[in-house]
Amino acid sequence: MPTQLEIIAEKQRQEHLSRNSYIEKNGYSSVHENALSTGDDKGKGETDKIGSSTDIQTRISNLVKNTYSGENSYGINNPNALSDGDERGKGETITIGSKTDINTRAELLSRNIYSNTKGYGVNNPNAVSDGDEKGKGDNNGKVGSLTDINTRTELINKNVYNGDNGYSSIHPNALSDGDVKGKGDVNTQVGSSVDINNRIESIARNKYGEAKRYPDF
Repeated sequence: MPTQLEIIAEKQRQEHLSRNSYIEKNGYSSVHENALSTGDDKGKGETDKIGSSTDIQTRISNLVKNTYSGENSYGINNPNALSDGDERGKGETITIGSKTDINTRAELLSRNIYSNTKGYGVNNPNAVSDGDEKGKGDNNGKVGSLTDINTRTELINKNVYNGDNGYSSIHPNALSDGDVKGKGDVNTQVGSSVDINNRIESIARNKYGEAKRYPDF
């Protein structure tokens, strides 16, 4: 005799089965009409077509808008892939690029002062220091633009040292010879005139000296 729990379970099962549109004699499978593309939205499996009704209508709509087809497939030789004066194709014919590309390139080339016959290089006048602002390359020992050359000349004119009067450790302006410029040792005299005078003044104020040493406790 079934238990109360088994009775409730069987009742629930029968209730669910009654709502199920598929039964043993009409079971759901790959050949069931609800699994096949038959013009409704339930099945998508292949018959003479594929997809639900929504899929089929969407596909038809997309194909109508597509300019390419089996007879006019898109490829490297399709007019819309080639540079033939419109905006679609950019592949090489006698030109390369879309109409905009070609026009932009022509405009830029027309503004460029360099070309195949007049290429920019180390020997181009605009790369060589020849008295203008464009070139700075060495030209018979001259280097830099016009501004560079003028600035260098101005700085050299203000410099007291040059090839004939180079600054070094034995230059008068590096030696302690009584002026404020040099501080190098000259016969045990060290420092500029300011240094020497300050030292003499400091020593004069010091009550200790060679004759009177500071006591060593």
